[in-house]
Amino acid sequence: MDDDVAVAEWIDRLLPERLSWLARSTGIPVVFGGGTSTTPERLVIGRLRGTFGSGLRGLEVGPGTGLGGRVLRDRAAHRVDDYARTADITHEYDPIVVSQERLTSVFALPITIGESVRGVLYGAARDHRPVGDRTLRTAEVAAAQLARDVEDRLRPEPDVPDPDSADDPLAELAAVIAETGDDGLRARLTRIHHRLGGDAPVPAVALAPRELEALRLVDIGASNVEIAARLGLSPETVKTYLRNATRKLGVRNRTAAVHQARKAGLL
Repeated sequence: MDDDVAVAEWIDRLLPERLSWLARSTGIPVVFGGGTSTTPERLVIGRLRGTFGSGLRGLEVGPGTGLGGRVLRDRAAHRVDDYARTADITHEYDPIVVSQERLTSVFALPITIGESVRGVLYGAARDHRPVGDRTLRTAEVAAAQLARDVEDRLRPEPDVPDPDSADDPLAELAAVIAETGDDGLRARLTRIHHRLGGDAPVPAVALAPRELEALRLVDIGASNVEIAARLGLSPETVKTYLRNATRKLGVRNRTAAVHQARKAGLL
């Protein structure tokens, strides 16, 4: 499949979940977006949530036109607090955006795959209140996560070794030991590992799934507030997970915890 087509299809497939998460995390009432067509100069809006109708679905946006067109042209996020009156954008889409949907405050962010803007994510309100910085930052997390998800889907699958000719079954057993959260089972498996002749050290740290998720988000630069929004938790709960992970890994801060978790093969 052509790479441009594959990127557009994956954005369209994964976008609804990210839009739903953004709406839940911020309370923004209207979210929508889409990917670029096979000619990456035009955006096609394909996914809507919270709109009055379907007028935005299938809308094509060219570089420089409307708010999304500014994002395509500038490769950067933009927002306006009074869409109908702002002089910062062109107004080709006012019949839909303003007249039909009655949107007032609107923001748009690029979905960047590799070095190219391959889609745009929008959020909007109808009550004339400006979009806050926290909402915009949460939207940036959603757009960045979507981009990573698409890149993961496009990455070639690693070669899967034939189970009948596994290179190192002891290494595989060590990985299973590292992943289990049951202390008793880990001790039993470790004894079996040693009896089978395993000399390499087995990672002794087991992190809870939420602790690992929090560390993964720390690794990409997310703040506690952003991690909380991403995982649907409170910032205090995130602090607790990170504090527990740091303690288990025997380090003093979250950056060191990420490093130690990587060394232990947990990330």
